[in-house]
Amino acid sequence: MKQHKLMGAIAFSGALALALAGCASDSGNNGGEGEGDGASTVTGADYNPQPRENLQEGGEVIFPISDIPTQLNAFHGDGSSNTARIAAWYMPQVMLQDVDGTPYKNDAYLDEWKIEEVDGNTQITFTFTEEAHWNDGTDMDWKSIEATWLANRSYDEGFTPNATDGYKSITSVEQGDTPKTAIVTFDGIFAWPEMPFLTGIVHPALADPAVFNEAFIDNLNPQYGAGPYTVTDFDLNGGEVTLEPNPEWWGNAPLLDKVTWRQLDTTAAINAFKNGEIDQVETQSADSLAQVADMEGVVTYRAQSTATALLEVDSEKPNLSDVKVREALFTALNREQVKEVVWNGLDYTEEPAGSLTLFSFQPGYVDALAETGREDGNVEKAKELLDEAGWVEGEDGVREKDGEKLTVVFPVHGDSATVENRGKVIQQQLNEVGFDVQLEIRPSADFSDDYTSKNWDMMFLAFTSSDPFGAAWFCQLYCSDSGLNLSGTGTPEMDERIHSEVESLPTAEEQTAAAMELETEIFQSWGIIPMYNGPFIVTAKEGLANLTPESYVGLDLFGVLPVENVGWEK
Repeated sequence: MKQHKLMGAIAFSGALALALAGCASDSGNNGGEGEGDGASTVTGADYNPQPRENLQEGGEVIFPISDIPTQLNAFHGDGSSNTARIAAWYMPQVMLQDVDGTPYKNDAYLDEWKIEEVDGNTQITFTFTEEAHWNDGTDMDWKSIEATWLANRSYDEGFTPNATDGYKSITSVEQGDTPKTAIVTFDGIFAWPEMPFLTGIVHPALADPAVFNEAFIDNLNPQYGAGPYTVTDFDLNGGEVTLEPNPEWWGNAPLLDKVTWRQLDTTAAINAFKNGEIDQVETQSADSLAQVADMEGVVTYRAQSTATALLEVDSEKPNLSDVKVREALFTALNREQVKEVVWNGLDYTEEPAGSLTLFSFQPGYVDALAETGREDGNVEKAKELLDEAGWVEGEDGVREKDGEKLTVVFPVHGDSATVENRGKVIQQQLNEVGFDVQLEIRPSADFSDDYTSKNWDMMFLAFTSSDPFGAAWFCQLYCSDSGLNLSGTGTPEMDERIHSEVESLPTAEEQTAAAMELETEIFQSWGIIPMYNGPFIVTAKEGLANLTPESYVGLDLFGVLPVENVGWEK
């Protein structure tokens, strides 16, 4: 996981997560109650923030979700942003974040969260409250911090974490004056002291690689959770998760009597919302907005997205192993045409997305993709590159080499017409230069499994960001053992450069500048490029407040808000 709240492989252990790429954005800005005014920009958060005293006790909410991933451990490399969305409702939110990403401790869990320099090393002190405990009765103490570190510090100890950034810089986790206090010590001064453990902690049982890697496969394990809600039913075949108030919870009482996540494709979700069967739905295309336009008692919210849609190719597939072929593919790609399809009928524009490390509104942002010299939709150059790579155009227009056609499998997940049309325009662009693009329409429920098993040659997806720390998660994006970026273009040599040229620098500002420069070079391995950002748009029943409190993409920008405060206005 990566910086702010983002889209696309996983959960609490890093800032970036894998997500199914949404189809569109909208024309409105964020008004006081989500009412758009027809402007062409969307900025900030828009989530109907309300204090608890304005909300009623009781009621139920049903949220749609595009898929319930097989891997339900939010720290595991095979998890996705949907893994994290579900986990946020029954796993401990030890740290919370303001909408700008500023972290602060959750007083229900922590009496103390202190960052200081001790003997030339960054040190973080966590002191848990006396009441804090896991659902199985295990005390929440320094062992929980230690377990989180052990599970996420390396890929060489049997664990498969989503990211090791931050954790790998820690030299020790020790007990303080009492078991309730953990002392975390880094090797020297750590440039991002607010980042580690920001997205959560794990039960001490997960310090065992077998439990960490396997226990959460098709299993939510509520006994390893802690929070205002707990899982009371998980219908795997029906694609539904039910949560109710947790009798083990010691903090502010949750406002809702029941929360349900229901797996629905795009069309089914819109129909369910129109029929009053769910309480909120993403409306990120002109068609979906039109379908809810005449509904009474609903509000559309528009917020700045902290996600980047991207196109990725698998360099380990034979037809894409040659860097010139991959460069030809990305050179033929016309991103502006893709955006025209995605935003058809919407008065929305944005600057080209040029980085997976930072968003254009962040300090230090550079359009790293533009710095490569890449020209959008340069058909002639793409053909020249394929000629140089030895791929010859056949009578049917498809390139061939050594008796093999230049075929790539391109799955498209979901039943949205906009998503399918987006796939078709990319298919047409690449067919023009000689690729045989096999477009396959697949259920959105297959997305996470397809991605992590690399059941694709080319994939359109999104990375969603949970915090604003950008370069702190650079290795999660581009190191060769990344569980997020599966393009296969990382190398041990680049891993060493990421460490020596980015991670070793003493300040966040220096690391950010170095990451932006190195990202341009990494893009030229042509395994992955950003496509667009766009806003995040949701239509909800009127009165539903404090929306999208989970990490990653949502209406609250980088916010991570207490799930117990989601509820209905009085």
